[in-house]
Formats: sequence, structure tokens, C-alpha cells
Amino acid sequence: MAERLARAEAAVAHVERQYDELNAVVVEQGRVIERLRRQVERLTETLQHQELDRIRSTSSKPPHYQP
Repeated sequence: MAERLARAEAAVAHVERQYDELNAVVVEQGRVIERLRRQVERLTETLQHQELDRIRSTSSKPPHYQP
């Protein structure tokens, strides 16, 4: 009986260690995902501004336009 209990305790200790390791991985992945999300957001804004600037620079006013 003591041997079975020792094996069960060892298995639980192993599972707890795996849980802690996996939890650390998930937390780190959450940080990476958030950093990448912010980076994609900044890049999207930059591209939108560049596209607007390109459109403005290539669009000429019609000849009848009078400011």
C-alpha cells in the first residue's frame, strides 16, 4: 500500500511540475501575442497613412476646381 501511495505521490508531483511549466509557456505566449498584436496595429496604421498619402499625391484636382 505504501508503495502505491509513493507512486501516486510521484505521479502527482510530475503532473504539478508539468502544469507549472505549461502555465509558464501559456503566460509567455500571451505576452508575445499581445506584443505582436500591438505591432500589427502600428503597421496597419502606418500602411493606411502611406496609402492615403499616395492617393493624395497622385490625385489632382479637377480643372474646374476653384479654391
